[in-house]
Amino acid sequence: MITVRRGTDRGHADHGWLDSFHTFSFADYYDANENGWGSLRVINEDRVKAGQGFATHGHRDMEIISYVLSGELQHKDSLGNGTVIRPGDVQRMSAGTGVQHSEFNPSPTETVHFLQIWLHPEERGLEPSYEQKAFTTEDKRGRLCLVASRDGRSGSVTIHQDADVYASVLNRGERLTHNRVGPRLAYLHLVSGALNVNDVDLKTGDGVKVAGEPQLNIAAEADSEFLLFDLG
Repeated sequence: MITVRRGTDRGHADHGWLDSFHTFSFADYYDANENGWGSLRVINEDRVKAGQGFATHGHRDMEIISYVLSGELQHKDSLGNGTVIRPGDVQRMSAGTGVQHSEFNPSPTETVHFLQIWLHPEERGLEPSYEQKAFTTEDKRGRLCLVASRDGRSGSVTIHQDADVYASVLNRGERLTHNRVGPRLAYLHLVSGALNVNDVDLKTGDGVKVAGEPQLNIAAEADSEFLLFDLG
């Protein structure tokens, strides 16, 4: 079964300094049919204006991944981390028993565009932790590049959940196949471009929930970038 989540149907909030699209219910946006998919709870596509950002705030018991598409995002947290996240970087913060953090766009002129992703952890009350790794466009070109996993294999960041997160960049006409095992779920989010996934056409911002499909056949109908979540 493949269920399409059109980008145009997502929740939307424009706060002036922040323009955000919500794939699943978040903050003031609520849809009883869109409260996540398996362990995947949030995919927010955020654009933060120059010199603006999220003031220090707290999280608990959530695996939080930031994936920057353009611009730069400055991160600070109560664990003592202070980093800048750039395009291709994958940041993982395990909130666990509690962490305070802020995210700020340090540019005086450019908007930062990024995805904020939340997954439920396998267990509550974990020790908070942080990790950040870089993946180049060439790492992702023409293949599924593993960027996050429970065991941190293949150089991915480590998340506390049975989930594999892949990033990919395909040129028009390129194809990929992803074989899946057993009753696992999947979610594909199209960052940009146009894809055909198991005969379903997708455009920028669209996604698909996948259940009971032993194989995903992914064909790029335009130059495309996407994330694929394989969820236990």
